[in-house]
Amino acid sequence: MSTATPPARPGARPRTTGAGRPAANRAGALTAAAVTGALLLTGCGSAAPSGGDAGQGSDPRSQLPEQVRAAGVLRIGADLTYAPVGFKSEGNRPDGLDVDLADALGNVLGMRVQFSDVPFNRLRLGLQAREYDLVMSGMTDTPQRRDGVDEEARKVNDGLDFVDYFVTGTSVVVAKGNPQRISGLDDLCGRTVAVQRETTQAALLERQTGVCEKTGRKLTVTETDTDDQALALVGQGRAAADLNDAPVAAHAVKNGRGGTQFQVVGAQLQVAPYGIAFAKQDTALRDAVAKALDQLIRSGEYDRILAKWGLTDGAVQSAVVNGGF
Repeated sequence: MSTATPPARPGARPRTTGAGRPAANRAGALTAAAVTGALLLTGCGSAAPSGGDAGQGSDPRSQLPEQVRAAGVLRIGADLTYAPVGFKSEGNRPDGLDVDLADALGNVLGMRVQFSDVPFNRLRLGLQAREYDLVMSGMTDTPQRRDGVDEEARKVNDGLDFVDYFVTGTSVVVAKGNPQRISGLDDLCGRTVAVQRETTQAALLERQTGVCEKTGRKLTVTETDTDDQALALVGQGRAAADLNDAPVAAHAVKNGRGGTQFQVVGAQLQVAPYGIAFAKQDTALRDAVAKALDQLIRSGEYDRILAKWGLTDGAVQSAVVNGGF
């Protein structure tokens, strides 16, 4: 989930980015997407601070702000409606890739982790109001989010910083059998499409609306509070497609009526990095988390977490600060 345009990520591992696509199509087309992502990421952002051997050296716990360390808890905002990235499992318990990774980061930092379930379009506001310390919610690191500007480069908020931790793209989800024969963005012209508001996908559709207008075929976009609501509109036949992140699309395809409700069509769009989001002034916390993430990557724990959720295709080689563009 995200807003604005696609970045990708320095240090992205060679990968296939086609979760949820038919197995026969994945190797060629999505290896190309992976190469594109790696090229996009090269040279952007900055690596996690390396630290020295003395003082606030290699132990990321020593870099935590005193107020955070004294509290003993890392407060995390997340929209827990986005399986398998972040959702609630049995007993209303937070679960998913972001939750497992946050728990592992908490262990490295010697902190307890506490999640607040917040609608996606409220996450930035809550972070900047100090309702939590960071956001981990499949949020894409984009220049617009970092600079606090809209699509027209107008300043709208104070902006955010990111520690990038996963690379993925956008998938188009349609009803099983693809009754409207959609294969890409241009096929959405003249149709109604559902999407979660204030996401990368919503921004993509906003741009596509202008493209469709030039063809004389109006694209109608229905924005929803959650991606589940957008998928429901597709399932009910009230929308031709839903655009969402590839891992979420793959999960919907696998689990929608036992695999009989949805399918992914076309190539993956806008390969970009997910980032852990911080208020601009929280550079010490940002850098401590970046170092903790690097430690998880080096230890192999990061790979084990991704493997648990079947998301190793999106693995990165190192933590990078503000790597999306």
